[in-house]
Amino acid sequence: MDTTRDLLVALARRYAFADLGALVPNADVADVCEFGHRLLSLDAEDFAVEARAVPAELKRQARECHMPQTPREQPRGALESLRPAYGLLLEVIGVRWHRRELSSMIAAVHIASEYLPLLAFEPHLGHAGDPARWPAGLSATGSRFGVIGDRECDHTKSEQSATNRTLRVASEPAQGWRAYFDRQHSQVAGALAVCVASCRNPCTAMDWIDPEPRADLHRRARTALALAETPLVRLRHAAPVGHGFGVPSPEEVLDAWERSRAVLDKNPVGAAALEDDGFPLPGLPSLFSAIAGAPIAPSTLLSSVSRHVVGLLERLDPGTLQADGSPSLA
Repeated sequence: MDTTRDLLVALARRYAFADLGALVPNADVADVCEFGHRLLSLDAEDFAVEARAVPAELKRQARECHMPQTPREQPRGALESLRPAYGLLLEVIGVRWHRRELSSMIAAVHIASEYLPLLAFEPHLGHAGDPARWPAGLSATGSRFGVIGDRECDHTKSEQSATNRTLRVASEPAQGWRAYFDRQHSQVAGALAVCVASCRNPCTAMDWIDPEPRADLHRRARTALALAETPLVRLRHAAPVGHGFGVPSPEEVLDAWERSRAVLDKNPVGAAALEDDGFPLPGLPSLFSAIAGAPIAPSTLLSSVSRHVVGLLERLDPGTLQADGSPSLA
């Protein structure tokens, strides 16, 4: 590369937003890089942050993936629909793969697997698992959903605690709301899937869904539960955070995904994972689409942020790239 600018542009195209924000002494570049880094880090609490230099359309797309921080916050973002968030998850997984940041990639896959049942429920709920809008039928007479200590319920103790909390958290203050999403909402997602797909003692909790669509939901939710137990998601336990110091190689990731695809190929929904859709983990977008019952493709949000940063860099005076004592990259 001939110039400092060339190197900075290369970093932007590699989504190295944190490094760029630290290296370039320009407020606009720093703001956009902070925005991009939050997206890449899946910091969904802060996607709605306002930054003057970020184009309005990119902020709008980010708000669609944002998790509301209070029970009444509007718009509802990822609680309205998880489809934009899963598009971003796919884009993050692809970026992490190409950067060979495989622990971060598997962490993103793990996050996707945790909330996947809510993606399956979204067409029936009319939202993406918003605790402020649970259907009344979930707590109908004879329902064990959210009943703590009921031994006939197939939910674990932690799932019973989470489902009990989700039925009342919308009336709690913002601090309680945030604590619930930090610790329990993903357990509610799994508990809903258990209700419709694997409960050995069904109660009335799912009777608000008619039998035919419930049968279809059963297949999609069962596949969502199955993904969480596949070799690919289990690689999360080899990550260097709390489980030792092993990091999977690209070959190990692809091998785990191939074994996962074979496990999932038990019904038409799981068979979607066998499609070659051009993704680094072939078939993953197709699988998410089949579980959602709607098309889900990798977003272009990160790539749009990258292009915007490149544009900002190209408009900067070359002399400013080394201003204020910033480190020389030449």
